[in-house]
Amino acid sequence: MPQNDYMELRKRRFGERMDAQEKRRKKEAREGHEQSAKAQNLRGIKAKLFNKQRFKEKIQMQRTLKAHEEKNVEVAQPEVKEGAVPAYLLDREEVNRTKVLSNMIKQKRKEKAGRWQVPIAKVKAMSEAEMFQVVRSGKRRKKAWKRMINKVSFVGEDFTRKPPKFERFIRPMGLRFKKANVTHPELKATFMLDIIGVKKNPQSQLYTGLGIITKGTVLEVNVSELGLVTQTGKVVWSKYAQVTNVPENDGCINAVLLV
Repeated sequence: MPQNDYMELRKRRFGERMDAQEKRRKKEAREGHEQSAKAQNLRGIKAKLFNKQRFKEKIQMQRTLKAHEEKNVEVAQPEVKEGAVPAYLLDREEVNRTKVLSNMIKQKRKEKAGRWQVPIAKVKAMSEAEMFQVVRSGKRRKKAWKRMINKVSFVGEDFTRKPPKFERFIRPMGLRFKKANVTHPELKATFMLDIIGVKKNPQSQLYTGLGIITKGTVLEVNVSELGLVTQTGKVVWSKYAQVTNVPENDGCINAVLLV
C-alpha cells in the first residue's frame, strides 16, 4: 500500500463519523466567505497572485458552464433512396447529431450584446474629467486614487457600502435615484416606476457596473403596475427603458419604454 493513505485506510476499516457529510457541506459553504475575506485583506504581490489565480478559475468555470449549455440533440433526417427498399428498412432514418442551444440562452446572449431598437441611437462621448472628480486622501492629501461621481447613479436595495478608507468610487447620496418617469410610446402616458438596475450605459462598461445614469442609458424598470402580459398570458414584471434627458440637470430621470 502506498504511504500516507492512513486516513483512507481507516475510513475503509471503521467508516466515517455520522456528521462527516454535513461537516464537508459546511466547509464548502464557508469557502466562498473565506475567499472573499482573503480578497479584501490581501495587499501587494500576494493580492496580485491571488487575483491571477481567481481569474483563471473563473475562466475555467465559464467554459464549463458554456459546455453544459450546449446539449447534443439527435435530429432525424429522412433520406430518399433509389429503387426498392426492404420492409425491415422502411422505418429507418438517417440520424444527424447537432448541437442546439435553447431559445432562452439565445435571448440572454442577445440581451448581453445590447441589441435593442432605441430612440437615441448615438450619444455624445463624455470625458473622465467630466464624469469623475478627484478626491485627495491621506494625511498630507497626496494620494489621488479616489473618485467622486458627478453624475446621477442607481444603487440597489442590498448595496453595502465599503469602509470609506477603501472606497474608490464615491456615489453621493444626493445624486442617487430609485424612480424614473417612464413614457409608454403606444399608450402616450407617463408613469413613475421603480428602477431595478442599469442594463447598459453607452459611455463605458465601467459606468454600467457603477450604476451611473447618463443620457442614452438603458434601464430596467418594474412595470408590474402597468398590467402588461405576454402572448401566453404571463405577467411582465420588468422591461427596458432608455433615458432621454440629462438627469443631473433636470433633477429627475425621464425615459421611454422599449416595446
